[in-house]
Amino acid sequence: MPFDRSFGRNVHFYDASVPDITLGGLFQNGSVTEANFLAMLDILLITETPIRVQERGSGHNIITRTNTPLGLGEYDVYCDSLISVNSEPWVQRLRSCNVSGREEPFENGVRLRDRKCVISGVVNPRSRVENGVWAGFEAAHIFPLHAEDLWINNHYDTNGVSKINSIQNGMLLQASIHQMFDQYMVSVNPDDSYKVIVFDEDYLGIDGRVLDPVCRDADDVHHVADDLLRWHYRQSVLANMRGAGEPIFEHDFPPGTDMVREIREGPCAKERFELELAARLGAAV
Repeated sequence: MPFDRSFGRNVHFYDASVPDITLGGLFQNGSVTEANFLAMLDILLITETPIRVQERGSGHNIITRTNTPLGLGEYDVYCDSLISVNSEPWVQRLRSCNVSGREEPFENGVRLRDRKCVISGVVNPRSRVENGVWAGFEAAHIFPLHAEDLWINNHYDTNGVSKINSIQNGMLLQASIHQMFDQYMVSVNPDDSYKVIVFDEDYLGIDGRVLDPVCRDADDVHHVADDLLRWHYRQSVLANMRGAGEPIFEHDFPPGTDMVREIREGPCAKERFELELAARLGAAV
């Protein structure tokens, strides 16, 4: 059964001309500033003229592009033109696990560069590294493997040869954070000093951290690509803040579960079957 991303939201925003209908919202853990919020609305809303955002009931609290933390509550969006919600598709994804031998150089390269979870800062001890023990740490793809056609269409490769398994498309993460990252529940904003944003309740205490410099050293030719972080962040805003949010799917099916039925009877069944098929075909290549 999919989980609802709107559950627990403590910030909501509305079209001031239709104040009873929620356009969307977010879970504010403390790191989202007023400037961040307005930039998120730039992604979510389409207008022909500038917007003005005001805290509902305040009478005067206009949101500005400052580093003031965004307060909890309801916000009205005013505009002299029509406000439309961006219908840009979001890219569903499975967990970006190693499904064929083609990913082994990627995994080894990400481990060698990072040696720690670059979001939480938790280090894999030297003794474990020397003995090849990486349990609890996973090399995560920023851009999903199964969307390789979209990768090529977005011109992330300039010579026509896919490099989706480039180390620049990877980060070392703790396993739990990797799952959240693949579900767009946590992301990194490269345009705000690489700040980590958690779009769910921050039970791991990582909201507001800064992406570790070890993976983004400009002098390292294998540093994480800002364009890919920017893509993931945009996807996270669309998935979590637009309307009620996109579904969060369960991938841990207990023994005896009819996985086919669970997928068939849930939302986005066709897309989920395609993702599962792509993953299994990839493992056979």
